[in-house]
Amino acid sequence: MTLEQLVIGLIRLTGSLLVLRWVFVGAILAILVDFSDLFWMGFLDLGGIPNYQAFDKWLDLIYMFAFFTVAMKWSGYDKSVSITLFVFRMIGFTAFEFTHIRFLLFIFPNVFEFWFLFVVARKYYRPKQVMTLKNTCLVLLICLILKLGQEWILHGGKYLDSFTFFEAVESIYDFLIFWK
Repeated sequence: MTLEQLVIGLIRLTGSLLVLRWVFVGAILAILVDFSDLFWMGFLDLGGIPNYQAFDKWLDLIYMFAFFTVAMKWSGYDKSVSITLFVFRMIGFTAFEFTHIRFLLFIFPNVFEFWFLFVVARKYYRPKQVMTLKNTCLVLLICLILKLGQEWILHGGKYLDSFTFFEAVESIYDFLIFWK
């Protein structure tokens, strides 16, 4: 393990555990810290990360288990859907680890993450709202569509594989300036 992996791993661990203390803000921070890998890999020069996809997926387990710990305190559809989506993603993670086929991450998207963020936001902003089966299905469909788009960008099209954080920001800036 390189020093760079250790530093990024500690950053991800710290960001993931915040959800156990501050559920709403901690969940958002955990996701932002998860995406910060691009920044840290472009900023740090401490030995690199030999197999980023595997490294990232293992670190994802930290925030996913933290999210799952919180979700186990819920009830109704919130809890049962969380358990189902978590197990579904763990099957995909296991299949990816054995085969290293990135497309499996698209077939087994981490809808649990988006579902968790939805439930946490709903509990924060509308704590008395109860989910019906119809609403749950609609939210799940939206979460699935959003997550599949993200998974395609990351693993299907591999659009961010060749970018560091700074290069991505520069490309976005150049794109926005073009339209002025």
